[in-house]
Amino acid sequence: MSASTAETLQLLDWKRRIFGLYAEVRAATDAAMACAHWQATRCELFAKHPQSPIPAVERDAYEGPHHFPHDPAVRVKAEVIEIESQVLEGPSSGPEPFRMTRFAEARFSLYGESRSLDLHWLEGYGGGLFVPFTDATSGHESYGGGRYLLDTVKGSDLGMAGGRLVLDFNLAYQPSCSYDPRWACPLAPPGNRLDVRVEAGERLASAT
Repeated sequence: MSASTAETLQLLDWKRRIFGLYAEVRAATDAAMACAHWQATRCELFAKHPQSPIPAVERDAYEGPHHFPHDPAVRVKAEVIEIESQVLEGPSSGPEPFRMTRFAEARFSLYGESRSLDLHWLEGYGGGLFVPFTDATSGHESYGGGRYLLDTVKGSDLGMAGGRLVLDFNLAYQPSCSYDPRWACPLAPPGNRLDVRVEAGERLASAT
């Protein structure tokens, strides 16, 4: 088997396991236990899987991803509001922007205040619903380019509940480019910037 074929099969296995993980999270009845399972599985994959975003020379000593404490208050159900679609050239960690279509707005309550995030559909990059965000921890305790809530091309999807989109900031994760700059990742556009500290989900190792 050639190296390129082996790498392709490894990537397929990574995607299969991530999709399976989110299926388990969606089926769980205890959100805190599901979050703990999600964290433990990602830690194992990051440390051992050949398709880990962690550089191979660093994996033996790697102890992350690192997380804020679980907070049940930041699992929300968002009302999806249809808006006039707009094609954007979204920001990227690489040299080229990512083309995406802003098609709806997710409105929800967080920390007792009404908040919203734009919903995007990625036109390249495999497509899929994309919900990134930055907050007041970005660039300090968490990656400056933001974190992802949903990215359905990777299987990160919590589904709907009662006609509302489920968003759990405890499962917010940092993009691959936050671990290794060789990855080119779409980042949070201006409409997805929260002016509050979201101390949930993945964080930087230095944020102790």
